[in-house]
Amino acid sequence: MEGCGGAEGSSDGTKFEGTWGGTSTLTTMGNLASTYWNQGRWREAEELEFRVVEIHLRVLGAEDPYTLACMTNLAFTYCDQGKWKEAEELQVQVVEINLRVLGAEDPYTLACMTSLAFTYCDQGKWKEAEELQVQVLEKHLRVLGAEHPDTLASVAVLVSTYQEQGRWEEAEELEVQVLVLGAEHPSTLSGVSSPSHSLDSQACDESNDEAMDLMP
Repeated sequence: MEGCGGAEGSSDGTKFEGTWGGTSTLTTMGNLASTYWNQGRWREAEELEFRVVEIHLRVLGAEDPYTLACMTNLAFTYCDQGKWKEAEELQVQVVEINLRVLGAEDPYTLACMTSLAFTYCDQGKWKEAEELQVQVLEKHLRVLGAEHPDTLASVAVLVSTYQEQGRWEEAEELEVQVLVLGAEHPSTLSGVSSPSHSLDSQACDESNDEAMDLMP
């Protein structure tokens, strides 16, 4: 089954990997959600993740990194079910908060922008996806340089978006860059799918006990 961003292998068992630890209610919920997710039982996983996000929002606030991590995980679960609208709404919130709190050039912000772009692609929203992917590529070029693996991955992702729209000349120009700049990074071309589902699962996992401790 395709996962968020149209990348195969969303059921690779990595999304919820982390250190749950402890015996708090959130820990138990997280472990159970992990089991559901690994079994492809998206609805049950979604219900538990939704409750965890609600608690984090109430206790830690929307700008807390743990809250954002759990929102991201919930968005991935929505994607696993083809609930693109719900996933998009969450990812837009996460991107907007990261832009405001961390800035446009923060690696996590760029990763979340890329994830949102994939969700746009899954809905055929090529213009929106392209705009985000161009922004991410420009940031990577400026901050990391043209030969950095992350930059090359951004180029390859944008190439794919151009190809999906039949814009072959633009895709070819970027492909040449990938072939030239990526010569020393052969793994780049085979690893430009959507961001890993484990993007922030550990951060989300580790926050469960903390959130419960802070509850009145």
